[in-house]
Amino acid sequence: MTTTLFDPFDLSGLQLANRIVMAPLTRNRSPGAVPQPITATYYAQRASAGLIITEATAISAQGQGYANVPGLYTQQALDGWRTITDIVHTRGGKIIVQLWHVGRISHNSLQPDNQPPVAPSAIRAQSTTYLIDANGQGSFVPTSLPRALAASELPGIIDDYRRAARAAIEVGFDGVEIHAANGYLIDQFLRLSSNQRSDNYGGSIENRARFLLAVVEGVMEEVGATCPAGIRLSPVTPVCDVFDPEPQPLFEYVVRGLARYALSYIHIIEGATGGARDHQQGNTPFDYATLKQVYRDAGGKAAWMLNNNYDPALARQAIETGQADLISFGRLFISNPDLVERLRKNSPLTTPDTSTFYGGNEHGYTDYPFLDA
Repeated sequence: MTTTLFDPFDLSGLQLANRIVMAPLTRNRSPGAVPQPITATYYAQRASAGLIITEATAISAQGQGYANVPGLYTQQALDGWRTITDIVHTRGGKIIVQLWHVGRISHNSLQPDNQPPVAPSAIRAQSTTYLIDANGQGSFVPTSLPRALAASELPGIIDDYRRAARAAIEVGFDGVEIHAANGYLIDQFLRLSSNQRSDNYGGSIENRARFLLAVVEGVMEEVGATCPAGIRLSPVTPVCDVFDPEPQPLFEYVVRGLARYALSYIHIIEGATGGARDHQQGNTPFDYATLKQVYRDAGGKAAWMLNNNYDPALARQAIETGQADLISFGRLFISNPDLVERLRKNSPLTTPDTSTFYGGNEHGYTDYPFLDA
């Protein structure tokens, strides 16, 4: 029998009603890094997804990089998240939080005591972050020059990941996802464009992957035995000014290392995040099928989740052919809170209003129509 998007899935004991996942989506509506009641409404509306992965959520004050994004490091933020997990579960949904440290993609004004952001190397990203001025107006501004992390600081950041993961489970999340994609701190360690270190965390592929694997080990020791844990990777995205001339051997080494851990899923962004699926870095196209096979050959058993500009037809094909176990949708979930029902019925899909993606109120957030409206 052919597997479909609408078949249930057992994610390390977490029973998903379908294979349609809501991808992480930064929306900048959490002032003071505290999720608000409106965010509880937003996620509750989308609880029919087989799995919700929250917007990227900072593991520490140092990990913050954008105005009004949520955190996991204050009691107020944890109380806000508990309200959200409770209502999603009441609606029959499953929800996992994405653990985030932005590294250099930040601004001094967002950092404790206005300090520089931290990074593998003191290289400014040719990128922007999102700030809100005294009048409440949001805008994108250049990132600040970071300082290079000392090797002695890295165990403390790994401990921040561990604490955040433990806190997430305590407030009711069904699991955690390590954000190792899109040019943020873990990804910055992987790439030659952002990592010019000469110690054990720079130079060779083995050294550049060391921090990622240490974070995974820490998180798995903390929560991996009790709940699902996944990781998100973006082998060739240029987002946040990251580049590597040989991404294939780099990420094949990474997934071989990941195969040692009992991860629940590997979440792969194909191509340029939010852009062309066939984007490449280096001289040859990235071979995603080989990446998956390398992981399986190394003994990896995690579910395979794919993302980036999947339309309904492409998603169905990926599931039916076994290319993926799960498909995550981003923008379609922004504007279609009942996306699962719309896909099941082949109903028209609402186009998102891009002007409301970042910051604001309920407009473009919780006021998109349902089919039965």
